[in-house]
Amino acid sequence: MMPAYFFAHGAPSLVIEDHAYTQYLKSFASTLPARPKGIVLFSAHYESPVQEVGAPETYGTVYDFSGFPDELYQMTYPAPGAPELAAEIAGLLSDANVPSRLNAVRGLDHGAWAVLKLIFPEADIPVVALSVNRHRTNREQYELGRAIGQLRERDILVIGSGGVVHNLRRISWGAGPDAIAPWALEFDRWMEERLTAWNTEELFQYEQLAPHAELAVPTNEHFIPLLLAMGSADADRQARLLHRSYQWGSLSLTAWQFG
Repeated sequence: MMPAYFFAHGAPSLVIEDHAYTQYLKSFASTLPARPKGIVLFSAHYESPVQEVGAPETYGTVYDFSGFPDELYQMTYPAPGAPELAAEIAGLLSDANVPSRLNAVRGLDHGAWAVLKLIFPEADIPVVALSVNRHRTNREQYELGRAIGQLRERDILVIGSGGVVHNLRRISWGAGPDAIAPWALEFDRWMEERLTAWNTEELFQYEQLAPHAELAVPTNEHFIPLLLAMGSADADRQARLLHRSYQWGSLSLTAWQFG
């Protein structure tokens, strides 16, 4: 069965950066058990009050950022869509009592294409982009991921793209990779212990139980994709940290495997 994954996407400039994390992402595809037949991706930057399922024939590229190098605005990622798979996902969500609608217009935001361009630069694997809703409970996020978990049996790659420690107000520009804020480390290590133990009951209460949760996760849209990817691997209940490094003092760049 294809594992599910969570990747931090950092800043949009991730795609043109050269460091340990981008090097890891560029080599990641070679570690997969098979070439994915499709990719289902939840991005923190695709928010909708109603669950949306991307169903275009070909994706456009969304430049949902400003003030970055011109090079980024010239990049495209024309991944093929998968309308039939999108319709199947909508059916699985309906079975789980999650209303959804197909969206054949929206392109891929940087939470999707910046990561995918590093991993699959040829943009030749069909993609279904799914929205996130910050108003669901943590348990509901996990259960939504669980609803599509059976797709992994057919070599469909489920990806959550966001950030475990993601507080742009607390980053320190110019800080080196070893100058890590203690509060960010403590939160990440608390998360690591609960994820590897598959302790969902405490994970679902991270806001109350985890140290410095209010600093690490000031808003939850970047955290949600972690729970969605994890939920899709509920049948396996195995989690493994593949990479962790930091930018600008506290922005964690993590890769997790589920299943």
